[in-house]
Formats: sequence, C-alpha cells, structure tokens
Amino acid sequence: MALIQFREAIAQAMAEEMARDDRVFLLGEEVAQYNGAYKASKGLLDQFGASRVWDSPISEAGFAGLGVGAAMVGLRPIIEMMTWNFGIQGFDQIVNHAAKMCYMSGGQFNVPIVFRGPNGAAHMLGSQHSQSFDAMLTNVPGMKVISPSTPYDTKGLLKSAIRDNNPVIFLESEMMYGLKGEVPEGEYLIPIGVGDIKRAGEHVTIIAWNKMLHVAMAAAEQLASIGVSAEVLDPRTLQPLDEELIFSSVRKTHRLVIVDEGWDFAATSAQISDRVQRECFDDLDAPVVRVNSLFVPMPYAEDLEHAVLPTAERVVEAVKEVLYVG
Repeated sequence: MALIQFREAIAQAMAEEMARDDRVFLLGEEVAQYNGAYKASKGLLDQFGASRVWDSPISEAGFAGLGVGAAMVGLRPIIEMMTWNFGIQGFDQIVNHAAKMCYMSGGQFNVPIVFRGPNGAAHMLGSQHSQSFDAMLTNVPGMKVISPSTPYDTKGLLKSAIRDNNPVIFLESEMMYGLKGEVPEGEYLIPIGVGDIKRAGEHVTIIAWNKMLHVAMAAAEQLASIGVSAEVLDPRTLQPLDEELIFSSVRKTHRLVIVDEGWDFAATSAQISDRVQRECFDDLDAPVVRVNSLFVPMPYAEDLEHAVLPTAERVVEAVKEVLYVG
C-alpha cells in the first residue's frame, strides 16, 4: 500500500486508464500546461502528449459538448470542470445531451464520458463558488453520480467510471485534494453502486459522503466518548444508491442520521430518508434526522460559513435527538 493524496489518486486512475485504452483523453481548463487547477492531472501532458491532454477555452458548454460528441463516435472523454459551480454552464450538454442520448437514439449511441471536478464549499469563496450540486445531478435519469470520500475509493471508482459505457458524474472536493490515504500499488476497481461501512456500530447509523464523511467520522469519535456506538456508512455512489446496504444498517441500529452538505429542501438526504422510512418504517425507533447546510446563500465570512455548514457538533446533537438523550 502507498500513502498518497486524493489528487494523486485521481491522476493515477486517469493515467492507468489512458495507458490501457488509447480512446481515453482528458479535456478541461488548465488540465495540460498547468497540470490542473488543483494539480489532479499532474504529469499527464508529459506522459501522453497534447493529443490526449487538452487545455480548453473558458467555455464549459463548449468543451462539455465537444466531449459528448467525441463519446458518441467511440472515444472515452474525461471532462474536468474546474468546479461544478462553473459546470452549471455546461448543464444543457450534460442533462439534455449526454444523459438522454442513449434513450433518444433507441440505444444506437452510448455516451461513455466522465465529467469530474470539485463540488460543494471550499473555504471562504462566497455564494457563487460554494454550492453542492448532488441533488440536481442525481435527479437526472441516464447518468450515474459518484461522490467518494477517500483516495482509495476515488481511484477505484474513477477507473470504473472511465470504463463505464454511460455518462458518469464524479464529484470531488477542493478541501480533500490534499487528504492522504492508503492505496494499493496494483490495479483494482470498485464497482459503481456499492456503498461501504467506514465504521461499524450498534446504536445509530450515520450516512455521509464526500467531505461530510469526515465530519461524520469526527462525530462518531465524540459519540464513542459518551458510550454511543455509531455506524458510519458511505454510499460512495449517489446514483444508483446502494439501498440494501442502507436498509441493512438501519435494521440493525434502528436509528438514522444523514449528513448532507446540500441544502435541506429536495436534497439527496431527503430521498434517502424517504426510501428508509418506506422500507424500514417498522424497524425505526425514531424519525430519521437530517443534518444539512442552512438554506441560505453561502456567506463569505469565515464564522458565518462555519455556521452554515454541517459540523460534528450538529451531528452529535442529531444523534442525541434520535436516541432521546439530552
């Protein structure tokens, strides 16, 4: 096992798949000469050349569309969005073309394309650069949505995404690019749609993904100090969702808290809550509680940003609520 950063796991996954399949190429703003805005494509230009690693103009709609067209004729593009806050400029190409093309062509065109980049808040970047798009993107049929939390999961899932014959959205985080974790030195794949128990527990299930997984793990540590055993579940893939793993955990613990960086109205966590309360109603000993970002535009001020985002302290309070303890 090698201890590497989240950004290095991304670069390794792309390099391995580009070496394996010459149809794979990378396109996006600053991905070539600058090695990526967050250095997630470091070394790829030197290794594969300008015909496989392209710097694009500042036009998300333009290079997203180019990628869709390339995928339709048999290539396998990786499209980097510098941030999903900018990626919304390409939503017409992603939502109306990539996601629908296989259906609208009667199966004549597959669109094997990966759109990847950071999602959610970073730190003190203000309202227009701190949004979480999980709920919007999981609400579109025809696309798979992955939101990993560790370097290990990132590499294995990104390799699977690149090999998939469907459009895949890959949600990262600016705050996790420097996060280190152990990654096998040999090749491995993680199947899309399979979640993972990051910490076993007995008293309550906490579901979290992306950087909220680390908030949940911190909360689980605090809870352990007061005798509460929390099971932390990372779905890893949001669309499709590993519902059976979620149901199994809830049937064991009988309580559920969901930590979701997105706003609470019509959130991904709301969908998970609905599925659990439909399928596990008789197993629940308390209503499902969600911990979301406050329903406001993200402030720039550091203290106010902290007040908006889910925290370990808020998760601990939610767990006490479902356990009926003060």
